[in-house]
Amino acid sequence: MIKLTKICNHSIMILNSKRVKIMNKIYIVTGAFGHLGNTIVRKLVALGETVRGLVLPNETSPALEGYNVEVVKGNVCDINSMEPLFACEEPTEFYVIHTAGIVSISSRYLQKVYDVNVNGTKNIIELCKRNHVKRFVHVSSVHAIPEPDNNQTIHEINQFNEKSVVGLYAKTKAIATQLVLDSVKDGLDAVIVHPSGIIGPNDYGHAHLTQLIMDYLDGRLTACVKGGYDFVDVRDVADGIISACHNGEKGECYILSNRYCSIPDLLNNLHQISGKKKIKTILPLWIAKATAPLSEIYYKLKKQPPLYTSYSLHTLKSNANFTHKKANRQLGYQPRDLKLTLKDTVDWLRINRRVKA
Repeated sequence: MIKLTKICNHSIMILNSKRVKIMNKIYIVTGAFGHLGNTIVRKLVALGETVRGLVLPNETSPALEGYNVEVVKGNVCDINSMEPLFACEEPTEFYVIHTAGIVSISSRYLQKVYDVNVNGTKNIIELCKRNHVKRFVHVSSVHAIPEPDNNQTIHEINQFNEKSVVGLYAKTKAIATQLVLDSVKDGLDAVIVHPSGIIGPNDYGHAHLTQLIMDYLDGRLTACVKGGYDFVDVRDVADGIISACHNGEKGECYILSNRYCSIPDLLNNLHQISGKKKIKTILPLWIAKATAPLSEIYYKLKKQPPLYTSYSLHTLKSNANFTHKKANRQLGYQPRDLKLTLKDTVDWLRINRRVKA
C-alpha cells in the first residue's frame, strides 16, 4: 500500500554518556517510479526501512502498489516542491538516493535533459546541504567517464569534464557529477555510482533496453546491428547503491557494471530463453547509421523511445571495458550472470502482459 502521509517511525539509537537518544532514519529516493528507483524502494522496504519516494506531480504507475512507501509529488527542477521530502517533527537521519534523470539517446539537444540532469541535481544538492543529510548517493553513469583508446580498462576517476565525453546525456551526467564532487569539498557527505547499461525486470516505463526485448519478443525486430555494451542487472545496481549508503567512502566514485555482451549474443540468449525466432540478419553499423535519422522520426510518431540513433550506435562501438573491482572490494558488489537477468526480464514482461502471449 502506498502511503501519502508523513512517516517518521523507523529509528536508530544513539548512545552517549548522558542519555539514549532515538534518531529516526528515512531513505529518500528520487525518481521512485523509474526502473532503478522502484527497484531500490522495493529492496529498502523489504529490509524494513522507512522510505519516501519522489515522483512527478502528474505521474502515475503501478510500480510500487502494495509497498509501504510514502510518495511525495514534486519535481527536481522545482526546489520548493521537494521540501516535503525532509519534513519530520523529530530528529531524523536522511539518506538521499538521487536516481531521477533523463536517459537520452537523442542525437539533438534537448533542454529538458539539461534541466533535469544538471539543474535538478543542483537542487537536490542544495536541499541535502540545508537538511544536513547523513549520506547523499548520486546516480551518475559510466557515460560520464571519458573513453580511453585501444580498449583500455576503464576505472573510476575523480575529475569530470563535459568536453571529454560525447553526447548530451554523457555531458549532462559529467557536469552533474562534478557538481556533487564540488559539494563534497563544501562538507556534503556524498558518494557517486556509475551504472553501465541497466537491464532487468520491474521496468514499468519504456527504457531502451526493455523496449528492445519487447520488440524482439513481439516479432517486431527482424534484424540487429554489430556492436555491444556492458549490461548490468537493475537489482544488482540497486544492491550496490544501498551498500554505498553505508559502506561507500565520502567523495568516492564506484562503477557498477557487469560484463560486455554483443547485441547479437544478447538476442541469441533471448532466442534460447523464449523460443522466439532467431535473428539471423546482422547489419553493418554504417547501414544503421544511414537510417538512424529515419528511425528517430518513426519512433517519435509512435511516441516510443527510438530503438537506435546515431548516438546509441556510437555507444555500441565504444570502449565498454569497465571494471567494478573497486565496488567489489568496498561495497560487496557482485553482479549476476546476464542470462539470469534476461530470463527474469522475459518472465516479468509475460506475467505483466507487456508482450504478446
